[in-house]
Amino acid sequence: MNKNRLLAAAAVFMLLPFTAFADECELVIEGTDQMSFDKKKMSVPASCETVKVTLKHTGSMAKDMMGHNWVLTKTDDMQAIVKEGAAAGLDNNYLPEGDDRIIAATEVIGGGETSEVEFSTEGLAGEKLTFFCSFPGHSGMMKGRFEVK
Repeated sequence: MNKNRLLAAAAVFMLLPFTAFADECELVIEGTDQMSFDKKKMSVPASCETVKVTLKHTGSMAKDMMGHNWVLTKTDDMQAIVKEGAAAGLDNNYLPEGDDRIIAATEVIGGGETSEVEFSTEGLAGEKLTFFCSFPGHSGMMKGRFEVK
């Protein structure tokens, strides 16, 4: 009986690297009604050709009151995008329309909602990248570092 348990455990350990590898390119981040993300740093290995980020709003407030999105840019571009995004309004997810500086972005969502974005990692390894929420007033607290390494 102990031998069977040992074999079962060995089989599980052998499968773990494959399961973990598949999940390495899919990330989940949560935003709250307290204007915070549950992560300050996100990273994927350079072996990920594409990344899928799922944003979950774990709060209950509507998107026009406490909406959140997840936006990825080069760190140096963040402040300009936040400023221009505020003027773009909620209908444009508080982002300047057609802005090439935005690498990836979800839509603005409210409490209980989920949004996803998938993007290529081509050319992002080694870049200084920042993720943030572009809802007016949120980016000061809702931001973090993103790495492709």
